[in-house]
Amino acid sequence: MWPLDPSRKEVLRFAISCRVLTLVLQALFNAIIPDHHAEAFSPPRLTPSGSVDQLVEGSAHPIPKPLLQLAVDKGYRTVGTVEGKEPPWCSWSLPLIYSYIQDIYWNVGFLRYYELKQLPNFLLATPVAILVAWATWTYVTTYPWLCLTLGLQRSKNNKTLEKPDPGFLSPRVFVYLVHAAALLLFGSLCMHVQVLTRFLGSSTPIVYWFPAHLLQDQEPLLRSLETVPWKPHAGDPPPGQKVPRNSIMGLLCNWKTCSLLTRCILGYFLTYWLLGLLLHCNFLPWT
Repeated sequence: MWPLDPSRKEVLRFAISCRVLTLVLQALFNAIIPDHHAEAFSPPRLTPSGSVDQLVEGSAHPIPKPLLQLAVDKGYRTVGTVEGKEPPWCSWSLPLIYSYIQDIYWNVGFLRYYELKQLPNFLLATPVAILVAWATWTYVTTYPWLCLTLGLQRSKNNKTLEKPDPGFLSPRVFVYLVHAAALLLFGSLCMHVQVLTRFLGSSTPIVYWFPAHLLQDQEPLLRSLETVPWKPHAGDPPPGQKVPRNSIMGLLCNWKTCSLLTRCILGYFLTYWLLGLLLHCNFLPWT
C-alpha cells in the first residue's frame, strides 16, 4: 500500500471523524425523539405465533384513519374506493408515472413555486444560490472571452501560451461551472426551490470549490500555511497564533480573528450540516 501524504492523512482523518460524529448524533437524536408515527408505514408483520402462513392481507396494522382522511382531502387514490380506477397516465403513449405525480400532486412546473407562502423555502435556498451565482459571476468576469467561446479560446490573442491558473480560476473548471449554472437556473425556475441545496450539493463540485477559493484568497490566517503560493502574501495572521495542519480546524480554533466572510462560509456549512442531520433524517422540515 502506498504511503499517504501527511495532508491527505489529515483530510482522511477529518472525513472519518465527521462520519462517526454524524452516526452518533443521528442515533442520539433518534433515541431522544423516537418517531412513533413510523409504525403506520411499517411492512406487514407476523402474528405472535410466528407462522409464515398467517402473513396475509389483514395481518398488518390497518392504515390509521388520519392518513385515510388525508388521502381523501388530497384526492389521492386508495384501494377499495371509486377513485381507485385506472389513472390517466396509464393510457399515455409513454406512461411515465413520475411526471404525472409531479404535475398533479406535487405542483412541479415552470414558475409554479413562485408564491408568497413559499418565501421561507426561498430563504432556505438563498445561500447556495448566492454561492453558485457568485462563482459564475467571478469566473465570467475573469475569463469573459473563454466563456464567450465556450471554453475553446482563453483570450482574443492566443499566440502566447500562458501557464493556466491553478485552483478555481483554471480554464478546466469552465465545464463544471456551466453545469452548475444550468442546474441553478433549472432548479430555480422548475423545481421546489428548497431542494436546491441538496440538488446542487450532490451534483456539482462548484458548491465546494468556490468557498474554498474564497477562503484561500481572502483569509489571512490560511496564508501562513502557504496554500496559495502563486499569489503574494497580502497580510499575515495575527501574531502568536498557530494554525494546525488541518486548515478547517485552524480556522475554527481561531474563530474570533477570522474575517467576516470566513465566518459566514464556515457558519453556513456547519449549521446546515448539523441541523440537516438532526431534522432531515427524522422527516422534519429540512432539505
